[in-house]
Amino acid sequence: MPFRILRPRMRSLILKEFQQIRRDRRLALSMIIPPTLQIILFGFVLNSTVTDLKLAVLDQSHTPESRELIASLTQSRAFKLSKTCLSLSELTGAISRGDVKGGVVIPYDFARKLNRGNTATVQFLLNAMDANTATIAQAYAQGVISAFNATLPGSGLHATVQQIAAPRVSRRGQVTITPGFLYNPGLVTSWFTVTGIFGLLCILNGSLVSAAAMVKERERGTLEQLLMSPAQTSQIVVAKVVPLFMLLCLMALMATAIMRLVFHVPFHGSFLLVFSGAALCVLSGIGIGTVIATFTTSAEQAQLTSFFVNPPLATLSGALTPMEAMPHWLQPVTRFNPIYHFGVISRAVLLKGSGFDTLWPNFLALFLFTVVLVSLSVWRFRRQLG
Repeated sequence: MPFRILRPRMRSLILKEFQQIRRDRRLALSMIIPPTLQIILFGFVLNSTVTDLKLAVLDQSHTPESRELIASLTQSRAFKLSKTCLSLSELTGAISRGDVKGGVVIPYDFARKLNRGNTATVQFLLNAMDANTATIAQAYAQGVISAFNATLPGSGLHATVQQIAAPRVSRRGQVTITPGFLYNPGLVTSWFTVTGIFGLLCILNGSLVSAAAMVKERERGTLEQLLMSPAQTSQIVVAKVVPLFMLLCLMALMATAIMRLVFHVPFHGSFLLVFSGAALCVLSGIGIGTVIATFTTSAEQAQLTSFFVNPPLATLSGALTPMEAMPHWLQPVTRFNPIYHFGVISRAVLLKGSGFDTLWPNFLALFLFTVVLVSLSVWRFRRQLG
């Protein structure tokens, strides 16, 4: 059939799909409101920075030195003095009830040991039910103690002996570390989070929206009407994919604007590379949703089936947690996830300014996933129509 005959027919089918989406307000709103809320909420909530941990103190020393240590702990943004205890049982009870997240026990001989030049031990108790928070709080406390120790030589009288004009042959060398944070000097956690959620939005919303659109048309009975039209099966499939793809690409543009304006994610690389990866993710999500729709007969069945597909994709994507934090036997499975490859692309392009010459393996993998998923969805859809 000549192309000049196919083009008006395709245009009519695509316009019909746009009008159907416009009449379905829930479907149109699902492309705007949920992605906006997801990227904003996850970007603010999924933050590994711990602040204002409630702290209880048991000061058995009652000296200026102990009060100075307590002030050093509570003046930092990490801890907030919530309770002053009189006994160890009261402190452990407060931690057990969840009134506080941690407790500091300063022994009675704390100041005496410091004045004698000995090491004073301070007990730091943490509620480790949340192991990640406990580990971060421990690191914060060690940093505060180190800063407190640095102020000790400046207080009181301290005698020192310095050897002059003689080589220190017996002194051992020391190693110091000077950290340099590349690509994220301010250690902004949201930059890692939102660049990973970007891929989740493209895949998950693409699959949910496409599955809902396909199933609703079957429930309304308009799918059978399309079969009676002179349009070919491939034309029907393309006409259904194009409107969803265009609208979801607009969703990706909106998510990119939120990343830039709300979370101030830098754009060191080419925006075209990021958008190309997002477009491939959208097509992959549409392919997943179409496949789910061909195995279900109602919207409830499609949602239930998506529950068994989308959460594993999100969990094994490396979008919210680094792939290196997963077990070694599970890391190869993550590489068979399109969200993982898009996360690598978005973070490398936006934060590092990497180009296609570095990221072509990830683009190739993402392209292969897209081709396989879209081909499978077209095959399933044509088989169902047949």
